[in-house]
Amino acid sequence: MNVSLKGLIVVFSLAAVLSLAACKQEGQAEKAGQKVDQAVEQSGKKIDQAVEQAGKKIEKAKDNIDDTAITAKIKVEIANDPLLKVSQITVSTTNGVVRLSGVVDSQKSIDRALEITRANKNVQSTENALVVKSAN
Repeated sequence: MNVSLKGLIVVFSLAAVLSLAACKQEGQAEKAGQKVDQAVEQSGKKIDQAVEQAGKKIEKAKDNIDDTAITAKIKVEIANDPLLKVSQITVSTTNGVVRLSGVVDSQKSIDRALEITRANKNVQSTENALVVKSAN
């Protein structure tokens, strides 16, 4: 065999060996790529869960702020009403449901407190636990 043919065979054999080695490494690279893909997918899921939980916490905080604002507004309106005594009426709000409780001087006071509460556009419903003070 002449030298150039031997050289060609050596180069071809070396290329074949390197190709096989590259294929073997590519399998490892594919596995590594799959692991990276899985890690990215898991991270994405965790981020989605964290975003969802944060959204729920924000919504709950917003609801609490809304309830506090409703309560405050109704208390101010009761305090500004000449028929009502704010010290006689307790106002609490949960999820837009206002609960009025306490002992008032007359049925007119109850009616007026309910009217004030129901006029608030953010009130979902009203629970009335007001009672008229007995004459005794």
